[in-house]
Amino acid sequence: MKTHANFQDADEFYEQLINAHAGLSADQSELLNQRLILILANQIGDSAVLRECIEAAKGLQQ
Repeated sequence: MKTHANFQDADEFYEQLINAHAGLSADQSELLNQRLILILANQIGDSAVLRECIEAAKGLQQ
């Protein structure tokens, strides 16, 4: 799992993500996030890396 910033343009990605949610209801926004997570997980493809990412994200909630 990469733990350092790995974006070519983080600001552009953030803007695209925010724009993708514009005008969506809460349910639609949640569905977009779910689909995006699955698409990105498919791009990663490595179960061990995905498990590490899930654990890292859970740690951020605390």
